Amino acid sequence: MSFRRLNRHHANLAAAHLDRAAANEAYPAALSSHASQNFHPETIAAQAGGVADSTTGGLVPPIHVASTFIRDADNQYRRGYCYGRADNATVRQVEGVLTDLEGGTATLLFGSGMAAATTALLSLQQPAHMVAPTAMYWGMRQWLTEEAPRHGLETTFVDASSPAALRAAVRPGRTRLVWVETPSNPLWTITDIAAAARVAHDAGALLAVDSTVSTPVLTRPLALGADLILHSATKYLNGHSDVVAGAIVFGEAGRAFEACARLRGTLGGVLGPFEAAQLLRGMRTLHVRVRHQSAAAMAIAQRFAGHPRIEQLLYPGLPSHPDHGVAARQMQGGFGGMLSMRLRGGETAAIAAAARMRVWRRATSLGGVESLVEHRASIEGPESPCPADLLRFSVGLENVDDLISDIEQAIGADHFEQSEA
Repeated sequence: MSFRRLNRHHANLAAAHLDRAAANEAYPAALSSHASQNFHPETIAAQAGGVADSTTGGLVPPIHVASTFIRDADNQYRRGYCYGRADNATVRQVEGVLTDLEGGTATLLFGSGMAAATTALLSLQQPAHMVAPTAMYWGMRQWLTEEAPRHGLETTFVDASSPAALRAAVRPGRTRLVWVETPSNPLWTITDIAAAARVAHDAGALLAVDSTVSTPVLTRPLALGADLILHSATKYLNGHSDVVAGAIVFGEAGRAFEACARLRGTLGGVLGPFEAAQLLRGMRTLHVRVRHQSAAAMAIAQRFAGHPRIEQLLYPGLPSHPDHGVAARQMQGGFGGMLSMRLRGGETAAIAAAARMRVWRRATSLGGVESLVEHRASIEGPESPCPADLLRFSVGLENVDDLISDIEQAIGADHFEQSEA
């Protein structure tokens, strides 16, 4: 089977009205899937889509590691698999769960979030213009600035929290994609997804939403008008700091899906089966983790809002946040587990405070069970738009009182309070 035919087959499997019998024949991992039933997302995630091993009855499905597959007698691949660079049964199972959680039609998993993002962009008809937020993940911004022009892709960076700025930046007939990240890293600004979708669609473009921080637990971008959802699945979806992965969820299994599936198969960006199994393990606890982390982040933000040693606290759950109204409208059940603090005393004070923390671990990444703190400007370099006095916090699963106490001692809260007494 050619990659083109395989991609068509993959799209057909994702179609909303796929016949159940045909699905079971072509996609054995779906034998007891929840996809066609009206279960809540927590149930789908906790039971890994309802899949059990049809051979042994095992609740944890097997990991399919085969890289090549036997042809039928007439040289066809009617079971749906031909080569591991393009597809894998374990990968498909995880894709099915994430598709259900996001309310999409199809999902593709990749070896990293950047692999997913760059595949989505390279799949655009060239030459292409896209609109992207000024405040966004630094690695993606660097790629758009340094590498994308060599691939016929021009980017206009704007304040994506302003629908008017988005509308002014699009070029009807030429803009292929509007890319937003909400909440944005590391300033946690919020983009109105429904408004951004109207802007993109009026210009004949697609809307892609990086929903890594919000996750399907808190926001459903497709329901708000988005066409694609991007995840660095390394973060909250996996949640245990032991897998690097990425995902694209599609609202429709149309041209965009087919182009991305073709590129993934050709370039070999598919996630490995062992990593996919680890990711599925992590997704089983997604809802309890994200809700706990969101509640803890809110408690921390409320404790330190207005603190005399903090110049500015950035968290969309606070009513003082400029985008709080939009966040409250499109985020359900919490405002995420990420926040940032700008410390009085500038870069020196911020780095020193991070060095004094004992519970918060100084490390890159986010969304794991361990609470992390990072001085982002040091990581991103001199061209970063991130303020030099900013510390980024990823709230884990530790006791929130321990996390608060650790920040207090690190920023000298006790000393400051004594000097005021």
